[in-house]
Amino acid sequence: MLTRVSCAAGTAVVAAVTVLLAGGTAAAQVSVSAPLAQQLVAALDGAQLDSIAAKDSQDEDRFVAALFFPGRLLVVSARYKEPVFPLEKIAARNYREVYIDLNTASIPDTKILITDGGADGLRADDPADSADTAGRLVRFSGDWSGQQLSEAEYTTLFNEADASYARMLRALLAEVN
Repeated sequence: MLTRVSCAAGTAVVAAVTVLLAGGTAAAQVSVSAPLAQQLVAALDGAQLDSIAAKDSQDEDRFVAALFFPGRLLVVSARYKEPVFPLEKIAARNYREVYIDLNTASIPDTKILITDGGADGLRADDPADSADTAGRLVRFSGDWSGQQLSEAEYTTLFNEADASYARMLRALLAEVN
């Protein structure tokens, strides 16, 4: 009798570990944006800024801007038809205007909007984190099937968004420092 209980308990433990390992793959993604987001928040706090904007390193006509609220970073990057306008606004430190322009007057299919719900970098299992890339919204809640994605697609989209976010944060850090 004791042997049967031990075997049943052992089987249950193996099954639980298997489920955790299989289900934890996407959630276990390491965020490259996390330390950069924390640095940007500290830099914005130190400079007493709630917004920042900069030229993005990806394209000559691409810009990036962020709004910071306690516990939340909203970061947008997009190409702009007339780069002189955001450049003038950045020079004048009108960062919030650049943020608004990138959300509204940019080239729409080039826009990437990152919502970092904890202002702590993207996490693959944080429902407050999302990426809207050219109109395709992905919430990084860990629920890929609820978004009609495979786990592999979800992981790829997370990694791409996290890499883009890290690039944007580097550009913003260079501007605020």
